[in-house]
Amino acid sequence: MTATDRALELVNIAAEAASDKLAEEIVAYDVSDQLIITDAFVLCSAPNDRQVRSIVDEVEDRLRDGAGIKPVRREGERDGRWVLLDYAEIVVHIQHEEERGHYGLERLWKDCPVIPLPESARGRERSAAENGH
Repeated sequence: MTATDRALELVNIAAEAASDKLAEEIVAYDVSDQLIITDAFVLCSAPNDRQVRSIVDEVEDRLRDGAGIKPVRREGERDGRWVLLDYAEIVVHIQHEEERGHYGLERLWKDCPVIPLPESARGRERSAAENGH
């Protein structure tokens, strides 16, 4: 089983929106073989709570305006450290960089296929200096 064309369209819209708000290290996984509740995860991060909220707002606006959908569930918005937007077909995780490093969702889904994103939707990659190396 693979992610549906509709899920891939939503992934690209969400990733582009996150990238436009300077999200870092955007990656998408096809989790359709592992989970029956969704087809894809989009992960991205930001260096501060305000930027996390800005990315959340942009993703919601773009998916509403571009695809006509609203999240069926939202979690974590009050704290602004890890916001989950559940659109049924895809789930978008927007994390503060500290949460992303701590929880390591990429490790959990490393066996799932990575969904290729256009160059414009990959976000900013952190440098070795920013990562503390």
